[in-house]
Amino acid sequence: MKEGIHPEYYQVDVRCACGATWKTGSTKKELRLDICSNCHPFFTGRQKLVDTEGRVERFTKKYGQQTVAGLKERQKQQNKKTDSSNPVG
Repeated sequence: MKEGIHPEYYQVDVRCACGATWKTGSTKKELRLDICSNCHPFFTGRQKLVDTEGRVERFTKKYGQQTVAGLKERQKQQNKKTDSSNPVG
């Protein structure tokens, strides 16, 4: 390895927003995380919304609490209304 071209390597404490800490090696002197394996929904099985600048709130305001089942139900109701208003025969 060439001398003088590699960055400094530090032993650092990693801190997550949930409060978890652990030691690792890094070229940065400090590491702070928003989500780690202790609080990530994939690993914990719990839903946690990380709202950045109100994006989740704007989405729910625009689209409401839509679900696939709710959309299918509304579509069935609309089909029934159009079928009853246009009698065939």
